[in-house]
Amino acid sequence: MSGAGSTSAEAGGPTGPSGLLDVLNVASIVLDTSGRIVLWSPQAEELFGYPAGEALGRYAAHVMVHERHVDMVVKLFSDVMASGRSWEGAFPIRRKDGGTRLVEFRNMRLVDDQGDVYALGLAADRSTVRRLERDVALSTRMVTQSPIGLAVLDTRLRYVSVNPALERINGVPAGEHLGRTVREVLPLLDTDALESLVREVLRSGVPLVDRPTIGRTPADPHRDHAWSVSLYRLEDARGTVLGVATSVVDVTDQYRAGIEAEAARRRLALIADASTRIGTTLDLERTAGELADVAVPELADIATVDLLDAVVSGRRTSHGPSEPALIRALAFRATDAPDTLSAADPPDGTARYAPDQLVTECVRTGRPVMVTQVKDEDLARIARSPEAVALLARAGVHSYLAVPLIARGEVLGALDLKRTRNPLPFGRDDLLLARELAARAAVQIDNARWYQNARSTALTLQRSLLPSHPTLTGGLEVASRYQPAGATTEVGGDWFDVIPLEDGKTALVVGDVMGSGIDAAATMGRLRTATTTLASLDLDPEVLLEHLDRITSGLDHFIATCVYAVHDPRLGRFRIANAGHLPPARVRPGHPPELLDLPTGAPLGVGGVAFSSTDVDFAPGDQLVLYTDGLVETRKHSLDERLDAMLALLDDPARPLEELCDLLLRALHHPDNHDDVALLVARARTP
Repeated sequence: MSGAGSTSAEAGGPTGPSGLLDVLNVASIVLDTSGRIVLWSPQAEELFGYPAGEALGRYAAHVMVHERHVDMVVKLFSDVMASGRSWEGAFPIRRKDGGTRLVEFRNMRLVDDQGDVYALGLAADRSTVRRLERDVALSTRMVTQSPIGLAVLDTRLRYVSVNPALERINGVPAGEHLGRTVREVLPLLDTDALESLVREVLRSGVPLVDRPTIGRTPADPHRDHAWSVSLYRLEDARGTVLGVATSVVDVTDQYRAGIEAEAARRRLALIADASTRIGTTLDLERTAGELADVAVPELADIATVDLLDAVVSGRRTSHGPSEPALIRALAFRATDAPDTLSAADPPDGTARYAPDQLVTECVRTGRPVMVTQVKDEDLARIARSPEAVALLARAGVHSYLAVPLIARGEVLGALDLKRTRNPLPFGRDDLLLARELAARAAVQIDNARWYQNARSTALTLQRSLLPSHPTLTGGLEVASRYQPAGATTEVGGDWFDVIPLEDGKTALVVGDVMGSGIDAAATMGRLRTATTTLASLDLDPEVLLEHLDRITSGLDHFIATCVYAVHDPRLGRFRIANAGHLPPARVRPGHPPELLDLPTGAPLGVGGVAFSSTDVDFAPGDQLVLYTDGLVETRKHSLDERLDAMLALLDDPARPLEELCDLLLRALHHPDNHDDVALLVARARTP
């Protein structure tokens, strides 16, 4: 991609003119020893106004200078001819038209091969010479003192000039640039792309302005820098391509400021994201998993959420300097790193960390622990075992950060972070972000663990209050299920009971205390006890509900729904009363399943509303299905749709009752319905 003149010069042949002499318009005059003009160039004709025919043979002093300067000029001429020393300087000349002009002269003695002596005079308009001198001086000063890196490359892409600023930018002396290509001087840059750009500018002549470039130079080989590069094609006065001028402006500060601003924006976005993604439920393990999901991969390549075992169990704990930490890993996330998965603590167990390990130090002191560059000896303080050390080393863990999870003044555990793929070590900004995430998540984790403890207590109480009944009682075969509420809400007050009565009769009860938590479970227990006591008196169902209504009215504004049914095998019927509950379903061989049409009644605790009993035929092989609303209610479907769906599942009167219970729960209990379910199914036996 070089010009024709350059190629010819490289081959040793003649080159085209540069045009500089044309700009200077240098006139050449040759005088003999007497001072007569013997040669007169076209430029002399233009400068002095005399054609060659009028100048040749005349005394130069009479043609070129004013009469008053003739003596001085003759003396200067004589000195040059006598001494052989050149003379140079400015002198006013007279043109043919009578005008004067200040001209720069260079005079020297010449000797030809015959020994004859001549005088050569070179003359150029002084204003033109001064203008060029000023331009050169200005260009030289600007190039040498400019803070912008400047260089000229020839058509072979070799450096021909480099200013001091570019020396500093590249970290290479000017002398080591000259004659070499960019590829040879700066091998750490993407030279293929740069050379392609230079060749395009050489070809098209279209400047390339402010092209961003990122890379490293010998001046700072360990960090990326940013430059704005501009390229301009150089041509002489005749249009011959000389090469490319390049300017390089260091914009590293702006580049890094942009990176930091983008990092800050991403950190704010991550914190905002964490606010919506962490703590969507009150499930402890899910909350920990949400924290790990936010941390990977934006902050770390590997994240583990570790909680102290005592904290998970609902106990407060403190660690002395010589005590180990018992830690339970609730969540683990990694970006495609199977080795790190093997190195992680088992999610369903407790790991013991020695007093000198970093996660122990973090939970003991309540302060972050950061190892910017992980060395071999550091891995032993990070991993729980020699096997885990080897796995983490193989995964390429090179930076480590642990921040404590602190809520309400108590250290719950630690957010454990590692980097493998991300080449940057953890820094101050990462630490601030990790602490912010940990602080936000710790409150959610603390809420979840206290809720989980309270829920476990309520669930334990509720299960202790539910009956364990025989599968056969009186004239019935019975099966039941209790499904506690999902982990996102507290347990409720659903219950069922199977109460053997005299004369082979059996009472079936399903109820639902409105509300949740320990209070609802306790109220449920009191109503169940009262129901069992009243049932032993062999009261009619509506009378029993009236007693329960009065009892419920005195229980701190609690309200409950209930179905009470008494089976009499001798009469082959059920006598049923309903207190605001969903209707039972009856399944009879040879008939479609049906919802019993019973008077709904008012819930228990409303007070002052009478109840009524209904007799329902119940032959051998018939089934009665009692349930609470948690089985059929959802947020997306109408109750009628869900009841129809339940009836559609009751299509086989011969299906085993245990299998039927599992089917109903599996098919009907919707994931978005966070409510308890009590289910009781009875089938009449042949006497």
